[in-house]
Amino acid sequence: MEQAFLKDIQQHQNIIYKVCNLYRDRREDQEDLFQEIVYQLWKAYPGFKGEAKLSTWMYRIALNTAIAAYRKPKIDITYPEELPDHVQYATDTNSSENEQRLFRALRSLTDAEKAVISLYLEDYSYQEIAAITGLTESNVGVRLNRIKTKLKERLN
Repeated sequence: MEQAFLKDIQQHQNIIYKVCNLYRDRREDQEDLFQEIVYQLWKAYPGFKGEAKLSTWMYRIALNTAIAAYRKPKIDITYPEELPDHVQYATDTNSSENEQRLFRALRSLTDAEKAVISLYLEDYSYQEIAAITGLTESNVGVRLNRIKTKLKERLN
């Protein structure tokens, strides 16, 4: 199971990086969130039944972990010995200035707005975004229009 988990994490690790970059400003905080998301994925992995796409399932857990971490008081997290140690946060950050501007603008959104726009930017359908976030499809459309307006104002 560990090998399958590592393979799945490596194939979809960009999902985790994007969520970390979206919800945390500082590098250390992004790394902490990355570890927490991987830990939550590891805990939930035996229960993944393949009813949704793996990437959709990972997004749901990553977003819920990022949002929940803001709401909870800071607690000490202990990681079990079984957590694979070869999964590490990438050290190469060659993002362009425009990409950094976009992430700064995205970070200024509310947690719910971040979740919706990050899924939209990953080309998820309104139906998939609704399934992940628990919103209705029409509400996803309304929120996306509002978010796009906000982003245009902040990027101009």
